[in-house]
Amino acid sequence: MRALCWNGVNDLAVQTVPDATIVNPRDVVVQVTLSSTCGSDLHFIDGYLPGAAPGDVIGHEFTGRVVEVGPEVSRVRVGDRVVVPSFIACGSCWYCERELYSLCDTTNPHAAAQQPVLGYPTGGIYGYTQPFGGYAGSHAEFIRVPFGDVNCFTVPDAVDDTTALFASDALPTGFMGADLCGITPGDTVAVFGAGAVGLMAAASARLLGAERVIVVDRVPERLEMARTRVGAETIDYSAVDSVQEQLRESTGGRGPDAVVEAVGMEAHGTGAQHVVDRAKQALRLETDRATPLREAVLAVRKAGTVVVLGVYGLTDSFPTGVVLNKGLTLRAAQQHGQRYAPRLLEHLAAGELATSFLATHPMPLEDAVRGYELFKDKSDGCVRAVFAPSGT
Repeated sequence: MRALCWNGVNDLAVQTVPDATIVNPRDVVVQVTLSSTCGSDLHFIDGYLPGAAPGDVIGHEFTGRVVEVGPEVSRVRVGDRVVVPSFIACGSCWYCERELYSLCDTTNPHAAAQQPVLGYPTGGIYGYTQPFGGYAGSHAEFIRVPFGDVNCFTVPDAVDDTTALFASDALPTGFMGADLCGITPGDTVAVFGAGAVGLMAAASARLLGAERVIVVDRVPERLEMARTRVGAETIDYSAVDSVQEQLRESTGGRGPDAVVEAVGMEAHGTGAQHVVDRAKQALRLETDRATPLREAVLAVRKAGTVVVLGVYGLTDSFPTGVVLNKGLTLRAAQQHGQRYAPRLLEHLAAGELATSFLATHPMPLEDAVRGYELFKDKSDGCVRAVFAPSGT
């Protein structure tokens, strides 16, 4: 089958790889209808996140149709149109029983590679380096889904494929970010980053009752989406002296009640600290350019909540003392998609959330290398490149 493979730093190619097959009796094979780029892919494509191996099939956000099921699969059937969360869950370990699916203790066969850094391993994820399980990814014609009954969610007829696609990762990640804010009526939520996850966090915050949502970014097309598609207020950080001051002024001097950081380790920014971050990252002296993470901690009101959705490595110069002295609540997680998928599919079917506008650049899988170039450079207004293995 054809698939997009990582062959080295900034070296991608669409090539022929072995077919996806049933390995364990609870596996499912899905014919991929659509798959999407994700900002977290860039971290290992650019070489900042180690552990990718030449020939790895990448991609973790997808929807498709079931074409084969293992002998112990009971709920999912051949022909089902499904969406699959990016993290793989077993459904029966201590963490899965508590709906902390991305922390599954069962699905990462390379757990030992993570333990020296994280202490305890995460669950496995499709197409996201060997330390995260080494699973083949979704930028392919077919994909093996372990524990199919736990990880496949049937897409309602009222939800089209493009809309369903983002219920795999961007929407549940953003929704979880809003959920972790603990929003109460009258709250103001600021979202740093107007990529797909940030936009979904902003839309979810509104759905969950935030009175005001303020999105911070620098890309005009994305800020326009935040205003017109989500109904958020916006701040262009490249056009103001201080985002912190802008947020303070717009909230009567108190600051937002919660801030969602949806950017991650390759953030852009301004100021001297950002210049230092860029130099240290280029020299591999640190993994992260963490300007928005630090600004989120500074900008949120006292006793507020900061939710980290962006992917980071080992950040230095983190304002730990600010967290303490302001009495902040700091929350973070990789997405627990299986917890949210049924609810989100209902919201999508009812028209209460919209996602298809994120797919700014649909194209055949054979053009995926160009798609990642557009996505990485944020050129031509690209928010997400979406690949169709069928070519249409």
